[in-house]
Amino acid sequence: MSEKYDSNNIFAKILRKEIACNKVYETNYSIAFRDINARAKCHILIVPKKAYISLNDFSIKASNEEKADIFSVISWVAENENIKESGYRVLTNVGEHGHQEVKHLHFHLLGGQPLGGMIKKLEII
Repeated sequence: MSEKYDSNNIFAKILRKEIACNKVYETNYSIAFRDINARAKCHILIVPKKAYISLNDFSIKASNEEKADIFSVISWVAENENIKESGYRVLTNVGEHGHQEVKHLHFHLLGGQPLGGMIKKLEII
């Protein structure tokens, strides 16, 4: 990916504490906080602290510790938000077709209610 990281994106500002967030959990490598535009009863964003544009960028550049940490944070949040047993969805958007709005890798953890199907079934003609 040839995109340059925008250090003025909203998540970078949250990480620099220029914008407040409703923090749920934080480690040395990641932070989890409530989405202000929640799409489910439980909607938490999990964000790596370093400047990664997308999952592609993270997969190539992140250390093994960062990779393990972000998934541990997702599991910790699911457990502590009491959605582990009932089920939840983890989603990250990549690029234009994936509808990525903020060019800083972030995972949406959604749960606390039935979430329905992912996307409309593709009809092949």
